[in-house]
This record gives sequence, C-alpha cells and structure tokens, in this order.
Amino acid sequence: MTAQVADMGVLADRGALNSARLTQDARRESLTFLALCSPGLILVGLIIVLPIGWLFWLSFFDESGALSGANYARFFEQRSYVRTFITTFQVAFLVTGLTVLIGYPLSYMLSQISRRAAAICMIFVILPFWTSVLVRTYAWLVILQRKGLVNTWLMDLGVIDQPLPLAHNFTGVIIGMTHILLPFMVLPLYGSMKSIDTDYLRAGMNLGASPTATFWQIFFPLSLPGLAAGIIMVFVLCLGFFVTPALMGGGNVIMWAMRMEQTTSLYANWGAGSALGVVLLAVTLGLLALFHRLMGARATSVWGG
Repeated sequence: MTAQVADMGVLADRGALNSARLTQDARRESLTFLALCSPGLILVGLIIVLPIGWLFWLSFFDESGALSGANYARFFEQRSYVRTFITTFQVAFLVTGLTVLIGYPLSYMLSQISRRAAAICMIFVILPFWTSVLVRTYAWLVILQRKGLVNTWLMDLGVIDQPLPLAHNFTGVIIGMTHILLPFMVLPLYGSMKSIDTDYLRAGMNLGASPTATFWQIFFPLSLPGLAAGIIMVFVLCLGFFVTPALMGGGNVIMWAMRMEQTTSLYANWGAGSALGVVLLAVTLGLLALFHRLMGARATSVWGG
C-alpha cells in the first residue's frame, strides 16, 4: 500500500512537472509568435494607426489653430456637406449593387465551364488591371461623350436625334466606376464558387431538389463568403474613389474624396479635411459592422431553416 501511494505521488509530481513545462512552452511559443509578428505590427501602426490618430487629432482644430468642434458642426450648418455625403453613398451603393448583378452570373458561368475555358475568360477579367485607372476613365469619356462612339453610332443609325447625356453626369460616374470595380467582385466570387464541392449539389438533386432549389439552398449559401468579400471591397473602394468621379462627373458629381481634396489643397483647411475623413471612416466602419451582422444572420437563417 505504501509503495502504491509513493508511485501515485511520483506520478502526480511528474504530471505537475509536465504541466509546468507545457505552460512554459506555450508561453515561449506565444512570445516567439509575437516577436515574429512585431515587424508587421509596427509597420501597420506606422502607416495606418498613427495617421488615423493624427487625422482624428487635427479634426478638433479650427483654421486659427484653436481647439474647437467647429469642423464637425459644419456638417449640420452647410447643406453642401450633407449633399456630398449622400451622393457618395448613393454612388457606392448603386455601383456595388450593379457589380453584384453583373459579377455574380459571370462568376457562376466561369465556375461551371471547363478549367481551360475559365482560364481564358479570366484573362479578360484581369486584363483591365494592366491599364491605369486614368487611361480607362479617359477611354470611357471617348466612348460616352456627346460626340463619342456611342452617340455617333446611334445618330448615324437614326436611333436618336440628339446626343444622349452619358458623360459628365451621375450616369457616367456609375458606368465608369462599375467597369473599373467589377473585377474586385468577380475574383473573390469565382474563388468561392470554384471551391464549392459539387458532391453537395449532387446530393441535393439526388434527394429530389430541383436545380433552382439546389442553387438557392446549397450553392448560394456556400458562395456567400466570396460575395461578402466582393461587396466589402467594392463598397470601400467606391467611398474613396477620386479620379473617375472627377473626370466622368465633369464637376457635376462631387463625392466625399473630392470634397476632402478641395478642402485641404484649395482652402488649406486641414482641420475640416481631417473631420471629413474621420466622419467617413466612422460611418464606413458602422456600415461594415452592420453588414457583417446581417450576413451572419443570413447564413444562420439559411442553414438553420
């Protein structure tokens, strides 16, 4: 009996020693991981966190350098700020919706054809990345302006009597931005759709589901991660777009980024420009958090239902 008690004591001591070693190893591993990540964390802090903090600090100083909340009060006093803010999000929501309507069927088609044909088609999707945004925007001006290719052809064919207003307005901004941002929707969608196991679709059809039911109840929920990634990328890029709205809008469509540029470069009011950036950042983060919550609830309801 004494020998058994002694053996149990030895085993307990060994267990405690092993537990202490495992804890020490885990702590050492965490410190090593932190040390490996520290260059990246420092870089993120220098190029993202620090400038945002500096932007937030500047937004509380008026033109005279005094600490004030006048830069934020200007949003409620001047209607132009509200109008520009609404226009920015109207463009962002509309362009994001159009890229979804165009990009989802295109990505679905690419995921269903052969790998060789999909690779050839993807060249045309990625090809615009090889050309600058400025060149593509000027190309759309050549196509859509009053004496552009579209209006010239339509008038030569007798379809219209006067040129259609396709450029230097809201319509031109939407067309140009949709074309430029479409690949950012197609690429994550295609990657998500291509990774879906076709056995799930076959199982659904073997259980009696129609092709439509199989798509909406199996394929579409599995493609939601790619759809969410595409929506976030396109929406965030829309909010900060400058070149295309400035050229395609012709000065008639003023977005938030253009207003920030005017405030800082033309009026040299860094406090007001910083306040514009802070407000845009706060609203964007709030909308992204709401979207994340809605997408999570959507996925739960689909699989739960």
